[in-house]
Amino acid sequence: MTEQIRAFIAIEMANAVRASLSSLQDRLRPDEHPYVKWVDPKGIHLTLKFLGNIVQQQVPQIEEAISQASQAVSPFQLQLGGLGAFPSLGRPRVIWVAMTGDVQRLVTLQKGIDQALVPLGFAIESRPFKAHLTLGRLRERASPEERKRIGELVMATQSEAATAMKVSELILMRSRLTPQGAIYSRIARTELRGA
Repeated sequence: MTEQIRAFIAIEMANAVRASLSSLQDRLRPDEHPYVKWVDPKGIHLTLKFLGNIVQQQVPQIEEAISQASQAVSPFQLQLGGLGAFPSLGRPRVIWVAMTGDVQRLVTLQKGIDQALVPLGFAIESRPFKAHLTLGRLRERASPEERKRIGELVMATQSEAATAMKVSELILMRSRLTPQGAIYSRIARTELRGA
């Protein structure tokens, strides 16, 4: 049987951005909310396309599709923006920080990847792309009051002075799910080469 790889396409965060994310998380958990599972800042990345389970033989074709999509996009800048929650601050399930900067180029890149993967059998994303980094997820057992409290804290917390980073490559990542959380490893890397 062919081994399945849980994979996605992402932008890795610069160390300065990871440090800012860690600081933000510290400010959001003064009381150590046991009903929030915080994401390790070392594993936080900007997901452009979740592929699900793929087989090793698909990797070269996926790499080629990513390469095609990145040819028209030159390196660009992103920075941390404001905080928010999905589906809403009143009933948060996911706590996130927005990415700002050259978001138009980012959206162009994400759409290009989506289109380039269609011939390989990957569906176009039905939800609109929202450039964000996940900081934490509320556990199922969180009560409505706890959800409301963390939503209010997120609303009251200002993002740090905008930490910027240059985006010059895309990573095809593997995600191994373990009881301690996901473990990420690089499968392939593609540089942005647009003029």
